[in-house]
Amino acid sequence: MAAAIHRIEAATPTGRPAPDPPRVAWRKQMRQRVLDAARDLTCEAGWDQVSLSAVAARAEVSRPSVYKEFGNRAGLGRALVVLETQQFLTGVADALFPGAPDSHACLRAAILHVFQEADNRPLVRAVITAARKGSDSLLPYLTTRADPIFDAGRTLVRKWLATRYPQQHAESVEMAADVIVRMTISHLILPTDDPHLTARRLAAAALKLLQQDVISHSGSVQPADRPPGGASVRG
Repeated sequence: MAAAIHRIEAATPTGRPAPDPPRVAWRKQMRQRVLDAARDLTCEAGWDQVSLSAVAARAEVSRPSVYKEFGNRAGLGRALVVLETQQFLTGVADALFPGAPDSHACLRAAILHVFQEADNRPLVRAVITAARKGSDSLLPYLTTRADPIFDAGRTLVRKWLATRYPQQHAESVEMAADVIVRMTISHLILPTDDPHLTARRLAAAALKLLQQDVISHSGSVQPADRPPGGASVRG
């Protein structure tokens, strides 16, 4: 009850939430300016060349303010990648859910979206381009460290597979999700073929893992190999 009263008191006469106090509003604005500056500098010169002093100068804030908000350079890099990942994976989720009825086509579209979006996003493109040249310390945040794109992507794909193949073994779903994300990131950094061809091959290879698991457990392909809607795993 008290919480409800507090919300009413905090609302404006129009029923909308009251604006942030000046200090909170300034902090949000400052944080966004710093992230924008860090993104721009990374796109221009690569994360290896980005310093907190340069970011503070570009954002027109004090260096101590940047330290207070992000802790250190690694904290800023992590925050930058988390923000970029959230935006990046939104498009992947849109491709998967609800997605095309055919599972292979659906997964292929999601993987292709990753390849195309990585090229369209300046920050991701800058990091990957630097990685192909053997540099850029921001890459680990995109590929191996906890939370950002690897763990978030694996969780997203695992949920999609569980929805499409509800009778499949949880361990197999986890393995397939891991393989899909690892292979996609690998080809993202070191492309070998046309993106459309690569996306089709990766989708086929990953979904075959589920098919082989059903065969190994039952000796024959069971209905678990077919997701709702009748779409089968394609090779």
